[in-house]
Amino acid sequence: MSHGLPAALRLYLVVGGFDDTALLALVDAALRGGVRCVQLREKSLGTRAFVARAQRLQPRLRLAGVPLIINDRLDVALACGADGVHVGQDDMPVDVVRRYLPRAIVGLSVGSLDELDSGAKLDADYLSPSPLFATRSKADAGAPLGLGMLRAMRARCAKPLVPIGGIDVGNAAAVFAAGADGIAVVSAIAGAADPRAASASLAEIARASAGARNGG
Repeated sequence: MSHGLPAALRLYLVVGGFDDTALLALVDAALRGGVRCVQLREKSLGTRAFVARAQRLQPRLRLAGVPLIINDRLDVALACGADGVHVGQDDMPVDVVRRYLPRAIVGLSVGSLDELDSGAKLDADYLSPSPLFATRSKADAGAPLGLGMLRAMRARCAKPLVPIGGIDVGNAAAVFAAGADGIAVVSAIAGAADPRAASASLAEIARASAGARNGG
């Protein structure tokens, strides 16, 4: 794991389903607000369109020093030169992703203690407990894990934990207090009237939580 990855994971935007203009405007606003990692998740795009969209997004993120993570699609990540791939339990195995992208950021979704234990043995840079709370942004999300399960996961796993699902300004501090190293958000930024302000509020919570954890 690179030296700067923990800081990048503190506020992690997962985005997709917008046209190019709206996507770039949203990401620009999120970057100004303090987002430090962006995952592009495009479940309905064909391969060429997905690659083209990632290639349009990548220069903005590179200029800002923010990694681009591709959801699920190893081929798209290779084609666009992304910084990493995030996979789920039914996606490309972590060891296969790592074989083709040995220096990339690799994340894995986990939805139970058994999946956490298995994921902890893999060469993934972070694990993403999912969904933490109820969410409407992912149609096939399972039952919410809750903060109690996040605490249990923290107690038995040394890898960075970046939960996703229903996280917003109202509960983000509690998520960090339960042991999260970062938060991955969708609607809290993408669905906000002012994405920059929403990002800034979440970034401040992330900074304060990191400072409290480090005794600062």
